[in-house]
Amino acid sequence: MRRTLQVLLALFGATAIFISLLHIVLGPAAIPGSIPVNTTMDSEDRFYATLFLAYGATLLWCVREVEHKARIVYFLMLTFFVGGLARIVSMLVVGLPNTFFIVMTVLELSLPIILAYMQFHISSPSQRFQPTPPAAEPE
Repeated sequence: MRRTLQVLLALFGATAIFISLLHIVLGPAAIPGSIPVNTTMDSEDRFYATLFLAYGATLLWCVREVEHKARIVYFLMLTFFVGGLARIVSMLVVGLPNTFFIVMTVLELSLPIILAYMQFHISSPSQRFQPTPPAAEPE
């Protein structure tokens, strides 16, 4: 399971980096079903693409010694899951997007759960979700 998780995280990270580079280079034209936007929206798209680039790089960083990076992997999966929830908010507020993004929403809501499950099973015990013990009182 460890090797499978490493491969999936590497593919996920590489894909995020590829998509972010497309957005940095092409701007909103990289978005399936998009229309021309004003300069402000173009700037926003390229700016947020750099954050997705960092997200992908962090996923790649987690591949090595993944069993010791559970907290980071959980945080990254939660971030991606919340992104999927944000897409649902958009669907409720302005309607359904291009079919590609409906499929992406399904992935954004399911992939993090699967990867977090895998992470839990390969993590070192110190990296699993555990309540923090109270600090010892000085004598």
